[in-house]
Amino acid sequence: MLKSAQSVLNNLIQNKPKIIFIIGPTAAGKSGLAVELAKKINGEIVSCDSMAVYKGMDIISSKPSKALQRQIPHHLIDIMPPSKEYNAAKFVRDAERAIKAILKKKKTPLVCGGSGLYVDSLFYGVFKEPKGDKKLRAKLEKEAKKFGNAHLYARLKELDKDAAEKIHPNNLRRIIRALEVCLISKDKFSRIKQNRHGLLDKYDARIFAVNLSRDKLYARIEARVDKMFAQGLVKEVKGLLKKKLSRTARQALGIKEVEGYLKEEYDLEKAKYLLKRNSRHFAKRQLTWFRRNKYIHWLDAAENFNKLACKMATQAGR
Repeated sequence: MLKSAQSVLNNLIQNKPKIIFIIGPTAAGKSGLAVELAKKINGEIVSCDSMAVYKGMDIISSKPSKALQRQIPHHLIDIMPPSKEYNAAKFVRDAERAIKAILKKKKTPLVCGGSGLYVDSLFYGVFKEPKGDKKLRAKLEKEAKKFGNAHLYARLKELDKDAAEKIHPNNLRRIIRALEVCLISKDKFSRIKQNRHGLLDKYDARIFAVNLSRDKLYARIEARVDKMFAQGLVKEVKGLLKKKLSRTARQALGIKEVEGYLKEEYDLEKAKYLLKRNSRHFAKRQLTWFRRNKYIHWLDAAENFNKLACKMATQAGR
């Protein structure tokens, strides 16, 4: 009986359209691998990067090169000015539209990126949360300024320990949003989040994560940061700072570090050091986030991309 049930389940999965996720920490080589796989399985790439959506943030977000974008169609890159806010709910809306358009062409969508919240929101679904309260948010922001982030984090821990454990103590934006939901709904943020449906329910969604040994990953991060400065990161950030940046765009790694240099708070070498250090910390947080996902197939990014793409295509049943 159990065998029969499993057989029915396998048939249902096989009949669903396939979607492949390629995720991982910054500088692990996701973009190159996604292009390699897309060539093999007739795919198109949906970017899952919270900063690549912004025009004029090419170097700072390490967008796939124009050469890669010419080889395979990419979606959700350069879709809005950095003055506009963007969030997980908007990303899910835009990504689902792109995925449907790709499937209509009888192609395979490849979702590629390292924004953990965006990955989860698309894969598991966005939960229906109560509408934001500007007055409450302003009050919580004032509390944070007066008493520090740790004070609000402790409040969230009291109201919803599970939610607090999944948010970094320094991520004030997410702490405030979780508190907002708890206080408005009179319920736990973590419990409300459970009521959601994403691509996992509608499609045969396979999720692969690439990683490297710490030494290799950190070496790649350092090389990438050096390359970013050589490509003109300082000039790009200088231009961005002349504009009104949204809260989302302002969070891009590189803005704060280069801004300190432009304000003559430290020299260029210190700016490079800070961006390398903060990028390493970011990669560590990404890996911590992704390791919670039980559906992920982990791959060694040190392997040849052609071999990896063949392995992924086989595992995904393409």
